[in-house]
Amino acid sequence: MIDKIKELIAEAESFKAQSKEEVETFRIKYLGRKGLLNDYFAEFKNVANEQKKEFGQVINQLKNTAQEKVNALKEELDSSTEETGDFGDLSRPGAPVSLGARHPISIVKNDIIDIFSRIGFNVSEGPEIEDDWHNFTALNLPEYHPARDMQDTFFIQTDPDILLRTHTSSVQVRYMENNQPPIRTISPGRVYRNEAISARSHCFFHQLEGLYIDKDVSFADLKQTLQYFTTELFGKSKIRLRPSYFPFTEPSAEIDVYWGLETETDYKITKGTGWLEIGGCGMVDPNVLTNCGIDANEYSGFAFGVGIDRIAMLLHQIGDIRLLSENDVRFLEQFKSAL
Repeated sequence: MIDKIKELIAEAESFKAQSKEEVETFRIKYLGRKGLLNDYFAEFKNVANEQKKEFGQVINQLKNTAQEKVNALKEELDSSTEETGDFGDLSRPGAPVSLGARHPISIVKNDIIDIFSRIGFNVSEGPEIEDDWHNFTALNLPEYHPARDMQDTFFIQTDPDILLRTHTSSVQVRYMENNQPPIRTISPGRVYRNEAISARSHCFFHQLEGLYIDKDVSFADLKQTLQYFTTELFGKSKIRLRPSYFPFTEPSAEIDVYWGLETETDYKITKGTGWLEIGGCGMVDPNVLTNCGIDANEYSGFAFGVGIDRIAMLLHQIGDIRLLSENDVRFLEQFKSAL
């Protein structure tokens, strides 16, 4: 039996392992509660007295050898894991990196900016917290003007002259105050109106307004610009301008694009007419030019505005405007291919 134990000692000394699982199996075999050492310790009482000393020595030697081998192998494997780093084998192909996606509002806004940049329009921006002059008065909307009721405004309670802008026309006023014609600019941005939130409307949304001022600018120039814009963005060239009213333009018109009636969705979004309203436009009122320090006798111009949210919903078939501001990752991931 002593010879058998010595063989086990030699076997333990030569043992090698490639994983912690193999080390654990070795430990259980020799040092476990039902391992070989327990069996030999149980046999100690049956050994002849003259052999007990040598038997006890080889059992202890087997125990120490097995324990030292387990400790050495664990330390070796731990050191090997640290060398490969937290991510394992660095020579292996990396895990794919999840790409982000542009927001549908950004996609549409960038497309529109690109379209107008091709015909010489630059981009102008302004503050979202505005004063009464730039948001209303300079735009031919003096105090108590009934047209102010067309826009339910968020006023700052501590100062009734300060408000959240209701349109990006305020940016155009600031631009005209600091630049002389010829002016050709577009003003994208977020605007605020005190409206009930539903699937079709929100208390904040995004507009893009354009302004062109120069000598001898006519309504025909406005129509041709809008014709170019709708053809480039929608791929549809048939538009119509319906007479309307805006305090800062005269004459004024609503912009409709013929969407068609090819699908059930077309019938739904156009209410069965095939025509879809996308914004408003008109010739800049001379009073607005005068308020901004531009000679209305020498210069004329046109302005237009479109809703970015509405166009995004149209182009991407989004049925609820609230999805554009809820930042649901499941919704936004659908636009990865639209980068």
